[in-house]
Amino acid sequence: MVFGGDFCQTLPMVPKGTHQQVVVASLCRGNLWGHIKFLHLRQNMCLGYSEADNQYAQWLLEIGAGSTMDNNEMIQVPQSMVCANLNALINRIYPGISNTRAQDDQYFLNHIILCPRNDKVHDINETILQQFNPTAEVHMLRSVNSVSEEDGMHHACPAEFLQQLNAGGLPPALLCLKVGCPVILLRNLDPGEGLCNGTRMVVLNVRRKVL
Repeated sequence: MVFGGDFCQTLPMVPKGTHQQVVVASLCRGNLWGHIKFLHLRQNMCLGYSEADNQYAQWLLEIGAGSTMDNNEMIQVPQSMVCANLNALINRIYPGISNTRAQDDQYFLNHIILCPRNDKVHDINETILQQFNPTAEVHMLRSVNSVSEEDGMHHACPAEFLQQLNAGGLPPALLCLKVGCPVILLRNLDPGEGLCNGTRMVVLNVRRKVL
């Protein structure tokens, strides 16, 4: 059996657990740990081979090891990585996003902002959508907001409550889109044609029940 991963990135999830509880639940505290043979991967394949890339890779390793934290467990981020505000970040990652004539199907493929929290993703998506093609119509698509009476829960689940549920891996209760904006497919509709979970796509048309 082959185990793959980086312990700096793939620690087990312990709900509301402390740092010590997470470490105790990890593989290195298990009975198999003494029987595992280690093969170390030395080259970061997500980076290039320049000196700047090597320094960045070393900085990431130091963050994972916790050696760059101060007494308050804070990490000093290089000034070159700091953005003044959200608009500065958007202008840096998506230059000319309001000029739709400059966009093609490869534009969003090479530009992306990653966030650790879903609520931050929602806020950034909303801001970017406002700047993208300002004259285009915003299509507001709502999820199903009713409960079947057969399950006996129709009195306990008002529509307002259902619209507040935004579970991970599912579209939000209110999905705002414009023609030309990117989306991510969440189902394996047709793997043979490349329509798999996680596929990034561009909206070409918005119908009542079909994108």
